[in-house]
Amino acid sequence: MSFHRFHETWLDHLHYLVDELAAAPKPSTSGDNLYLLKLINRVMTHYDEYYRVKSLAAKNDVLSLFSAPWLNFLERSLHWIVGWRPTTLFHLVYTESSILFESHVIDILRGVRTGDLGDLSPSQLGRVSELQCETVREENAINDELSKWQEGVSEIVGRTCVDLDEKIQRMVSIVEKAEDLRLRTFKELVQLLTPQQATEFLVAAAELQFGVHWWGLNQDRQRRRL
Repeated sequence: MSFHRFHETWLDHLHYLVDELAAAPKPSTSGDNLYLLKLINRVMTHYDEYYRVKSLAAKNDVLSLFSAPWLNFLERSLHWIVGWRPTTLFHLVYTESSILFESHVIDILRGVRTGDLGDLSPSQLGRVSELQCETVREENAINDELSKWQEGVSEIVGRTCVDLDEKIQRMVSIVEKAEDLRLRTFKELVQLLTPQQATEFLVAAAELQFGVHWWGLNQDRQRRRL
C-alpha cells in the first residue's frame, strides 16, 4: 500500500476512534476511567502506527514527504519538516483550557472541581510549561540542523551519486528527529493529563486536524473553479 492510500485509510479510522472518544461519558467511577484509558490507548496506538509507517516512507523516499500529494495546499503550508510543529500542541492545550475555564469560572471560584482541561492543577500547568520549553529547545536544534543541510545545497551540483545519497540520508535523519519529537511531545502531554482531560485534548487535536483538512479541500476546489 502506498503512503498516500495509507494516509487516507488512517485518517478515516481516526474519525471513528475520535467519535468513540467524544461519545464517552465523563468519568464518575474508576470503571469509567478504565474505559476512557482503553479508548485513549487505542487512539495513541493508532498514532504510533502512523509514525511507524511514515518512518518507512521516509527511508524509501524522503523527498515525497515534503511534496505530500496526499495533503491539500493549506495542510502543506502549515508544515514544519513534513508535519505539524510540535509546539502547536501547547497552544492547543492553553486555548482549550482557557475556553473551558471561562465557561464555568463561577463554579471553579466556588470550589467546584470540573476535572476537565479548564481545571488543570498548578503541578500540571508547571509540567506543561517545562515540557514546552524542552520542546522549543529541541525544535530549535532540529531547525539549526536543517539550516546547515540547506546551506550545503551547492554541494549537490557536480557531485557523485554516493555524495547525493549521503546528503539524502542526512535529510532522512533530520526528518526522523522531527517525527520523534512530534510523537514524543504528543505522548508526554497525554500522560500528564487525567483520562477526562486527555480525552478532551485528543478530541480537540483531531478536530483541528479534520478542520484544517476539510477547509483546505474546499479552498482547493474553489481554486480549481477559477
